[in-house]
Amino acid sequence: MKEFMLLVRNRIDHQTAWPQERHVEFVMKCELYIGKLKAAGKLVSAQPLVREGVIVAGREGSWTELPFNETGEVQVGYYHILAEDLTDAVAIAKEDPEFAYSATARVEVRPIKTKEQPTGFTYPR
Repeated sequence: MKEFMLLVRNRIDHQTAWPQERHVEFVMKCELYIGKLKAAGKLVSAQPLVREGVIVAGREGSWTELPFNETGEVQVGYYHILAEDLTDAVAIAKEDPEFAYSATARVEVRPIKTKEQPTGFTYPR
């Protein structure tokens, strides 16, 4: 199995108009999705992200802190998963409940580099 990161993105305000019942329903669907991935042995970790923060740029002596949601789209969470290959990881991403609840959802599917070939360094999990 290979490791992949599913970076879930959406408009920062896509849930603003939702009634509380819809939000609870959405969270419960996410819990089921997480449970399914865990039961299949394909979930390493998953977390939603709070919709606030900053982007740090620059270097020592000239740091800049920028609003993280300049475009209105933010990363709303992630899933660190195990999949056979990119095709399998994409299929897993397509099951994310975010798509059923929002027309503006996007999931970036990225393979995770677990080891540096030149040095043999293995990244911690």
